[in-house]
Amino acid sequence: MTPSDITAILDNNFAPWVKALNIEVVSTGPEESLFRMPLGQHLARVGGIVSGQALAALADTCMVLAAIANAGELKLFATTNLDTQFLRPGTGSGILCRAVIVRAGRALVFARAEMTEEGSGKPVATANATLFAS
Repeated sequence: MTPSDITAILDNNFAPWVKALNIEVVSTGPEESLFRMPLGQHLARVGGIVSGQALAALADTCMVLAAIANAGELKLFATTNLDTQFLRPGTGSGILCRAVIVRAGRALVFARAEMTEEGSGKPVATANATLFAS
């Protein structure tokens, strides 16, 4: 699936609050996809850093979109487990999220997300998820 295919799926199938994250699809592939979330005041917490809730939502959304890219078609995935580790405050112009498919079975997909500051490349957070294909 192409970045424009995944963008259309995001635009047409996700909740308005997820779309408010303004996630951009940079690249897609069967095993790995790259996304960008531009930072703004609507994602900031006290101190001007990106909120943990926004990072967790970014990771979850990107792993679901990567699972769809892996499947090669729109499938409905439910997150059954999401474990997020916050490593350092995220600042700057954007957060890049690399979503990797660790293993894809018929019903379960195991995925990992690595989030870094766009300018510095410093790690901000990581996440692991188990997704159920319904």
